Amino acid sequence: MVKVKICGLREEEHVQAAVEAGATWIGFMFAKSKRRISIERASELAKLIPSHIKKVGVFVNPTEQEVQDAVETVGLDYVQYHGSEDPTFITHLGYPSIKAISIRSFEDVEKARLYNVDYYLFDAPGTDYAGGSGHVFDWSLLDQLSIPKNRVILAGGLNSENITRSISQVEPFGVDVSSGVEKNGMKDSELIRQFIKAATTASVMK
Repeated sequence: MVKVKICGLREEEHVQAAVEAGATWIGFMFAKSKRRISIERASELAKLIPSHIKKVGVFVNPTEQEVQDAVETVGLDYVQYHGSEDPTFITHLGYPSIKAISIRSFEDVEKARLYNVDYYLFDAPGTDYAGGSGHVFDWSLLDQLSIPKNRVILAGGLNSENITRSISQVEPFGVDVSSGVEKNGMKDSELIRQFIKAATTASVMK
């Protein structure tokens, strides 16, 4: 069964929708973004998330202190690095981790091998911010992937309409969505439920 990460949540109702629909991970955006959330607010929302659903903090080129403060205050289960972080920086901090990599070419795919992390999140390049552009990259670039599929999370422009095709083509361990469950730039509980249902159905059909 493909795992589902709902990212960029800031409201109780959307956290509850993700929890009730069966999300695997819930992501909080601590980097500069229209979805940015404070550590204090994320800590409040984290109380609504049962322990079997993992909390992910998303950072772009953070300091060690920024990561440590968020992990300790929010109780993060994973740290997602979405910038140009050095592999040694991630290893030194030592938290369960996800490295996001923006894909323009196969050379970008190969960069993943430089990192010793739990999961690799392949995303479309950002526009105004790192990631979260709502764009899809060329999934065929992952055809020659040397990393095991059970460590791959697919992101970038996913929604209820293309999730079945993406899972069939890439066969990722997990999928990540943010803008694909938004309406007029805001998270939408019904879209969250639809996406998780569509992803779950697609993985059963594989």
